[in-house]
Amino acid sequence: MTSPGVDEHGRPEPPQRADELTILFGFLDHLRATIAWKTDGLSTEQLRERPLPTPMMLGGMLKHLAYVEDHWFCHVLSGREPCSPWDAVQWERDPDWDWNSAPENSADELRALWSSAVDTSRQQWGLFAAEHSNPLDSQVGRPVRGDMNARWVVTHMIEEYARHCGHADLLREAIDGAVGD
Repeated sequence: MTSPGVDEHGRPEPPQRADELTILFGFLDHLRATIAWKTDGLSTEQLRERPLPTPMMLGGMLKHLAYVEDHWFCHVLSGREPCSPWDAVQWERDPDWDWNSAPENSADELRALWSSAVDTSRQQWGLFAAEHSNPLDSQVGRPVRGDMNARWVVTHMIEEYARHCGHADLLREAIDGAVGD
């Protein structure tokens, strides 16, 4: 299989013909690259801006997506305990800690946290896939709402990123006028 093309923003294009796993991760990687593009070049202050009538900010989105990566790929899919900093969070005191604590971090810290989480998720998927003959159909235990298969986890990650890419489009345009899909 050949590598997918790259668009004018440096995002990998999802393959149009491939097996299901390659297509799903092609879309996930495209959406991850969209978040990187939408937050690229912004200062710490810009990542903290709330330019729209919502508490959402791009820095909070990076931290939230770092948490989501860790939760689904490292905790749920791989059965590991949450990694730092998520393991020390008192979620019952602030269910939106990932979003709310982001202003305490610099742009470099937020980008590094998110990038590291994405890298770790890719590694965890590789380990998971190596242990299962059909990884997408493999059952995954979930403490809340019952078990699911790994296909659900990957599809949920695509959905999560797709929602936030739309938010990122609006926030970035409101911050500095940058547009693009």
